[in-house]
Amino acid sequence: MLKFTRSFQAFFLRLSKREKFIFYGALFFVSLTLLDQLVVSPVFSKIKFLDAEIKDRETLIKSSLKIVTQKERILSARNKYSYLSSGFTSSDTEVTSLLKEIEGMSNKSSVYLVDMKPAAIKGGSSEKFMISLSCEAQMEQLVDFMYNIENSDKLLMIEKYQISPKSKESSVAKCVMSISKIVIP
Repeated sequence: MLKFTRSFQAFFLRLSKREKFIFYGALFFVSLTLLDQLVVSPVFSKIKFLDAEIKDRETLIKSSLKIVTQKERILSARNKYSYLSSGFTSSDTEVTSLLKEIEGMSNKSSVYLVDMKPAAIKGGSSEKFMISLSCEAQMEQLVDFMYNIENSDKLLMIEKYQISPKSKESSVAKCVMSISKIVIP
């Protein structure tokens, strides 16, 4: 190492004033480049990475705030459509409720129920309760009854129906229909 130092001193002493100036300038630019590559660039890349991460988190927070501000609207909509879910009621309770609902509609429309019985219950992600019924009424009353079923807030739907006159010259119509209700647990 001592030999290197002496040879460097000898080399440096032989340089002219202009060559020493160029040597110092080159040494300055090499030092500046090393400083940039070893210190400044890593710091700026880390800052850039953190800025991007902050922007991502801000976006996530903004979307979460939007959901939180809509919480009341979502809860009121859930309560508005609470009839879609029967909660933890049993199938028997649901069928009984459905039979009472249909009986109330028939009384309101002055339709005489001849026979009404539960049919198949289909499972899956939702339950479908079926009711088969036979009824008699004037055609206007029967149409009113069917209209009330289809427009019920309990999501009742007439799956199929068959209407025929009770007798040849009678104004009373006889109807057999299947009514379903879908319940989302």
